[in-house]
This record gives sequence, C-alpha cells and structure tokens, in this order.
Amino acid sequence: MKQVHILCFFSLLLLSCGSGKGSDEAVIADVQTPVTVTSISTDTLAEYVDLNATATFLQKSYVKANINGYVQNVSTEIGKYVHEGQQLFALKTKEAQAIGSDVNKLDPTFKFSGINYIKASSHGYVNQLNHQVGDYVQDGEQLAVINDMNSFAFVLDLPYELRRYVMDKKSVTLILPDGTRVEGTVASTMPAVDPAAQTQRLVVKVPNSETIPENLIAKVRIVKMEHANVPSLPKAAVLTNDVQSEFWVMKMADSTTAVKVVIRKGMETPERVEIVSPAFSKDDKFLITGNFGLPDTAKVKIVQQ
Repeated sequence: MKQVHILCFFSLLLLSCGSGKGSDEAVIADVQTPVTVTSISTDTLAEYVDLNATATFLQKSYVKANINGYVQNVSTEIGKYVHEGQQLFALKTKEAQAIGSDVNKLDPTFKFSGINYIKASSHGYVNQLNHQVGDYVQDGEQLAVINDMNSFAFVLDLPYELRRYVMDKKSVTLILPDGTRVEGTVASTMPAVDPAAQTQRLVVKVPNSETIPENLIAKVRIVKMEHANVPSLPKAAVLTNDVQSEFWVMKMADSTTAVKVVIRKGMETPERVEIVSPAFSKDDKFLITGNFGLPDTAKVKIVQQ
C-alpha cells in the first residue's frame, strides 16, 4: 500500500512539472518587445569634415598724437563704431596750454588756439583707448586702436590633404555657435605650411561681418563627397557585429514580426546611412529603437510610428 502511494505521488509530480513547462513556453511565445519604427527616405548625403576658424581683424589702425600736448577732448569710446575721417581727439600744445589766450589779446587777428584735431584713418570699431582728457602725450604716442572693418575675416588652418576639396570650389560654409550658417569665400592662402601640423592658413571673407565679433570660433564644413537622391535610414536603424563585417536592419514582416535583413551600406553621416542594397519600398517599416539584440523573426509591439 505504501508503494502505491509513492507511485501516485511521483505521477502527480511529473504531471505538474509538464504542465508548468507548457505554460512557461506559452508565456515566452507571447512576449513582444516594444519598438519604434521608421521608413526609408531619399536624401542628399555628404561626407564632410568640420574644422575651427577664428574671426579676426587682419589689420588695425593705430591713432597717434602728432604733437606734444594735452588731451583736450575725446570724441569716442571703446566699442564704438567710427568712420574714416571722423574726429576722435583734440590736442592742445603745451605752449598754448601755458600762455592761454594771451596771444589773441595782443593780436585778435591771429586766432591762435594751439589745438590740433586727430581723425580716424579708417572705419571700424575702437578696440583700445589709451588716453583720456587731461593726459599729456608726446608726438607719435598711441591714442587708440581701430579694428579695420575692411580686413575682417575668418582664419582657417587647413590640413594640406584637404586642400583640394576647398581650392576647387573657393567657397566654404561656416556654422556659427548659435547655428547661423554663413557662406564664405577663400580670399587668400598663406604661401607656407606649419612644419609640425602640416596645415596651411586660409583667409575666408564673409558678407555682413559687422554683426560678428572678433575671436568668435566657427565651424567650417569641408565637403569631401556628396551623393544626391540616395535611399537612407537613420543611423540607429542599422546594426552590425563586433568586427563590423556585416550590417543588417530589422524589418517588419507583418504587424508583430521583425525579420533580419542583411544590407550593404554606402556613405555614412553622423545622422544617416546610405542603403545600397537591397532595394526597399517606402512602405517598408524598420525598427529604430528596441532593435538591438533581437533575433531573426522576433515578436515585437510597435509603440510609436
């Protein structure tokens, strides 16, 4: 009788184990990975290199005293825009400062003032102001510095191996820190390269430079190659193995199944990848999130189109 009870116990145990395994498999089969999908699009892709260029004034106008005397008046200030020929300083000779208007009292027709006016030799912004009213200055002493607006440019140190991509076009796109894009023209190149870095200095002129401050660093985009009207996918949709010898995408076979499709990719940008083969339809859907680590013929659930 005892043996019969033992046999019944093992029979029930086996039945319960078998029943649990079947339910686990059913649960696993019903698991769906949440994913988002995207479609293929036709774009113009460009392979480019971003380099830094610095805004600068290549020439500066130095305003200097032309007599020995005292500063009587200053008609400008730092950061102010001045025009060529605009009066900036009034200087009074030390002799006129000493005798005052006594000469005019002796001879009213003489009209002696002893004041000399200093004017701007170029138009631009006052970068330095070295003296104020009452200062004594000597002939040739610097009074102010003006950034010559005609000399404003971006200076780019271009790696020599990229020279052919710039010199053939003579134009480049500059991207300012606030995202503004400015088209620039290569005005001149220095006839030498840096011996250590092997870079050649280029002067890039830009229009409407009045609003760009000196020392601003912009990105210069050097386009090396461009493909127009090519099918592409977001970079997140393209997967690869550890050694990057094979590339594939997870394509929706139906509303709940994603299959692995091996592709051949072409040009690659930071955002998108050109799909050379196979040819996909615009109606095809590809996993863009939730695709990493999925096996072929995976069950998925689209949570966002």
